[in-house]
Amino acid sequence: MTSKFGEISISTSKRRQIVDITGDVEGFVKGCGVADGICVVFSLHSTTAIVINEGEGGLKEDILRKIEADYPHGAGWHHDRIDDNADAHLAGTALGPSVALIVRKGDLVLGAWQRVLFIELDGPRSGRRVMLMAQG
Repeated sequence: MTSKFGEISISTSKRRQIVDITGDVEGFVKGCGVADGICVVFSLHSTTAIVINEGEGGLKEDILRKIEADYPHGAGWHHDRIDDNADAHLAGTALGPSVALIVRKGDLVLGAWQRVLFIELDGPRSGRRVMLMAQG
């Protein structure tokens, strides 16, 4: 088996924001030459998440609205005494930092509307790092 590694750098402009990184992940897979295997997409930040879902604008707004409803900023979380971002850590824990994708014939296997989405939970930030590993 061969493993290839890559990295995506993401900058965000809002406190909570969804960035579609599907094209970056697809480009990495194409460029690394793995025909059949797996690609792991992993965020190096505990106040972000990686998910697979539809990239439609209204749905992305609904996702952010649901995160705000479940993890409101300034709700008296204990960690807020340190960094004022406990809501971002809690949402990141629930959503998760990574996804694993099947690679078949050099392409990501995704459903018709599925996209790889990076979710910023404590922005705006520059230089958010997402690591990629393809193996096959």
